[in-house]
Amino acid sequence: MGVYTFVCRNSGGEWTAKQHSGEIEASAATPYELQRQLVAAASAADSASGVQSSFSMVTPSSAVFQVIVGAVGGGAMISGGAVAGGAASSGGGAADAPKEEKKEEEKEESDDDMGFSLFD
Repeated sequence: MGVYTFVCRNSGGEWTAKQHSGEIEASAATPYELQRQLVAAASAADSASGVQSSFSMVTPSSAVFQVIVGAVGGGAMISGGAVAGGAASSGGGAADAPKEEKKEEEKEESDDDMGFSLFD
């Protein structure tokens, strides 16, 4: 997973970007074109799949752009893949999979249950 942070500036109608701690640079006429170039450059520099990006204006003429390569999917997808991979690698299939624990439903407490009322 790679994280690429860029400082972007608009000067004379042209947007330029320079990587905060690296060598990637780009320029374009619009912020959208600049973002597309930076995502392509970051993707080329990192072989992982999946890209997330975030563009935040700081002032009307400056912005911060961040590209994260290889982090798409979040924890739920990674966790689900690990469970499926563990069951498949054990060789047993569904019979070897651990049974899900029953979730106990939490009962909402009312004012009556606490022995006092908020409006007394």
